[in-house]
Order: sequence, then structure tokens, then C-alpha cells
Amino acid sequence: MPQITGKNVGSIGYGLMGLTWRANPPSQTQSFAAMRTALSLGANFWNGGELYGTPERNSLHLLNEYFTERPDDADKVVLSIKGGLKPGEMAPDGSEKNVRRSIDECLRVLDGKKFLDIFECARVDPATPIETTVGAIAEYVKVGKVGGVGLSEVSAETIRRAAKVTKIAAVEVEFSLWATDILENGIAEACAELNIPIVAYSPLGRGFLTGQIKSPDDIPDDDFRKHMPRFQPDVFDQNMELVRQVEQLASKKKCTSGQVALAWIKAQSGKDGNPVLIPIPGATTEERIKENMKDVELNEDDLAEIKGILSKVTITGGRY
Repeated sequence: MPQITGKNVGSIGYGLMGLTWRANPPSQTQSFAAMRTALSLGANFWNGGELYGTPERNSLHLLNEYFTERPDDADKVVLSIKGGLKPGEMAPDGSEKNVRRSIDECLRVLDGKKFLDIFECARVDPATPIETTVGAIAEYVKVGKVGGVGLSEVSAETIRRAAKVTKIAAVEVEFSLWATDILENGIAEACAELNIPIVAYSPLGRGFLTGQIKSPDDIPDDDFRKHMPRFQPDVFDQNMELVRQVEQLASKKKCTSGQVALAWIKAQSGKDGNPVLIPIPGATTEERIKENMKDVELNEDDLAEIKGILSKVTITGGRY
């Protein structure tokens, strides 16, 4: 079983973003049901954000409410929170002052209902040395207010620089069949060298790999994916080729394409010199969480088939 900050976590975690950061968030009742289901099925590594919503309503507020109702679940969950943006803006501010503000705000909203196991700045601030940013978080670790320092969307060089300042508990980056960059750009290599687990966000390619989206018209107008390069009409069908081929394998395995995508990530964990990899699919319904948590095993022939698919299919368009 993988460990983060010395605590055992499941091989699949749970991303909380969709519970508070969307045009029409699910009700508290639905959110609580999803959270309970994820935890009951072994997804005890939860990933949320101060930025997932508004300053008045984000992951921290939902978590406070959840652990107020279910205090016994608090010690079962390993919680990672992203922050470090300018208040109310999608702009990074990794200065010591703002990092302290962000952590203090997260702790204030959690109100002691749940320990903050990891804090990470959502993006690197180009105006602030990473040493300053992680050093500020490390001060909270030293006094026991935070369990560990995380990094998000960083380069291999930044990981190595940060690791010279303090122990890095986890690195969160996008990783999926749809985005395999970390296997080529040195990030996976750096994390393996430093024994840092990777938390893989968007492991289902922002829903693309589930096969639920068949055309650009399936994406609601108020959905942020509507503006992302890989979902644009001129490249959509070309990118769908990956999904079509994964669906063929899923049909043979008698499972869903999303389950194949998650199983593939788990199969890369600790393989061929990779670090531990923990996918954190987000879901808002019990049904979808149960689907994500179903264990599907890929044998060597399956993995070879996927390797062949990845070598032939080119994903067009940037991640953002």
C-alpha cells in the first residue's frame, strides 16, 4: 500500500474539485454521499483546493461540514489542499506572505475538524523563488500545523530545487493516457530518484477517456473544457481515435474505457523506474465512484497493446 506523509493511502485517491467548482455544484447531500462512498471503497487520499470555488464556498467549507457530521472519518482521510493563489484570482503568488495567508485561511475554515496533511501551491509563482515558497510551507510543518509540503504542476528542475530545502511529500501533475508528458520530460525520473510519490490529476483526460463525450456538442457551453485546445472541433475527432482504441480493449476486458485508463496508471506505478503513482479521479455521484474504484487488472499483453496504441495515436492540442 502506498504511503504519503507516512500514512497508508489507497492505490486510487479522490479529487474533490467537481463538488464545489462548477456552474451548478451538486447538493451537500449528494456530495456527502460521494465522499462517503469514496472513503468506504478505499479512496482515502483526498485532494481539494482553496481555489475550488469561491473564497466563500470551496473545498474547505465542504470538508468542514462533512467532518462536522462524520468526525470519525477525519483520521481515515489523508487530505491535500492546493492554495497559494491571489485571493479570488487565478494568479499564483508564492510569496511568504501569501503562502502564510493561504495556509492560515485553510486552517481557519477547517476549524480543527480535519488535520491538513499536505499543503501545496497550485502553480509556481515566476516572481518568487521556489525555495521561498516551500520554505514558508515547511515552517508550518515544523510546528505541526501541516503534515507535509506538496508541489503542483512543476518541472523536474523545480522538484530538485525544492527537495534541497525540505522533504517533498508528493508532486501533483496531470498524467493519463491522454497526457503522458511526465514520462518524457524528467518529472517521473526526478520523483523516482527522490522517492516522491506522484499524484496524477485528470487521470481520465478530463472525462475524455470515459467515452462519455462523443463530440464537441456534448460539452456544455459553461464547461471550461469548451475552451481547451484538445476539445476543439478541428482536432476532436482525431483525438477521439485514442478513445476508440481504448474502448476496443475495454470491450475485450468486459470493463469500461475509464477503468482501463485508471488501471493503466496503476500499472505504471513503480514500473520501469517510475515512482509511486496515485490517480485521483473526481466524481460527483456514487455510481461513478464505484465504477472508478472497481479493480481491473491489465496483463502484459494488455499493456503491450496500450503501448502500441500510444505509439500510433498522436494527441493534438495543448493541455491548457
